[in-house]
This record gives sequence, structure tokens and C-alpha cells, in this order.
Amino acid sequence: MTATLSRIELMRGLVGMLRDEAVVAGIGNTNFDLYAAGHRSQNFYMLGSMGLAFPIALGVALAQPRRRVIGIEGDGSLLMNLGCLATIAMVAPANLTLVVMDNGVYEITGGQPTASAQRCDFVEVARATGIAHSAWAQDTSDFVRLVQAALERTGPSLIGARIERGPAIAQPPRDPAQIRDRFMQAMGSRKGFGA
Repeated sequence: MTATLSRIELMRGLVGMLRDEAVVAGIGNTNFDLYAAGHRSQNFYMLGSMGLAFPIALGVALAQPRRRVIGIEGDGSLLMNLGCLATIAMVAPANLTLVVMDNGVYEITGGQPTASAQRCDFVEVARATGIAHSAWAQDTSDFVRLVQAALERTGPSLIGARIERGPAIAQPPRDPAQIRDRFMQAMGSRKGFGA
């Protein structure tokens, strides 16, 4: 079993490495922590779409093959769409890194235990689907090392982090159109929705 790590320290470490990478963060504390660690136009904050951060990150990676893309998902959300790992392994985009923040509970809905609190091991599941570069971060510096290695290699990677429980320290603005338009402009895909 790996150590329990600080969510905000991990997110700050991640944001500190970023240049032009697109980051798609799942609902709840995953995107709240990303926003608190460092808001960027290239961050896409999910709202109410449980389990879709990795599939959306896959879509961005395929649409923008020259840009590195990072998907960040919580354990509860990943359990809602575990099959996406098999699809990502099959498609094998060269530029996609997946990060699972696992605290073993559905934090936002009251702290009910997830399957990862008992037996589900996301790193082993990812390896079984064909994502060979999958590992648990042992500490914050190991997390940073794993992310850096993933950003330098070709093919999908998955990094798991066992994280602390608790409330977020900040939340992004909850305006879906603003989030979409800002992200699309940062991706260079259009000047705004409908343009």
C-alpha cells in the first residue's frame, strides 16, 4: 500500500510542470484542486459529468496530436466509466497521461466508500487493459517524476495517487459556456463557440 498524499501538493507539483499541455479535470475535488493549484486557460473543469474526464481527455488527445494532454479523475468517477481504460489502451494515443486521485470514498456525496477502498486497484486494472506504463506514486516527488516521465514518453500512461480526504480550498467559476469557450480558445480550435 502506498502512502496517503496531499491532494493540493500533488496538484501544485503537476501545475508547476505544465507549459502548453491541456488538462481535463473530473468533477468535484479533482477540478477544485486543479483550479486552486493554478488556473490556466488550458484547464478544462468538468461540471456534473461523472466518469467522463478520461474520455474527454482522449478526444482532446486525438484532436490535438501535437499537444500533450492530461486527464485527472477521482476514484469514484473512474469507477463510473472503468471501460474507458480499455478504449484508451486500444486507441493508444501517443500524447495522453491519466492521473487517478484515489481517496477511497465518494467525497462530494458524503464519504461513502468506493470499491478502491477494498479491493479495486486502478493501476492493476489499467495494466490489465493494456496501459503498460501504469504505477502508483509513492510520495510527492515520485508523483512528479512519474508525470514527467509520462510527458516524455510515447503512448498512454496512468499514474495513481492515494490521497487524503477533505474539502477543497477553492472552486472554479461554474459557468459551463465560459469554461468551454476559454478552453477552446486555448486549444486554438476556434475563437469561441459559434465562431
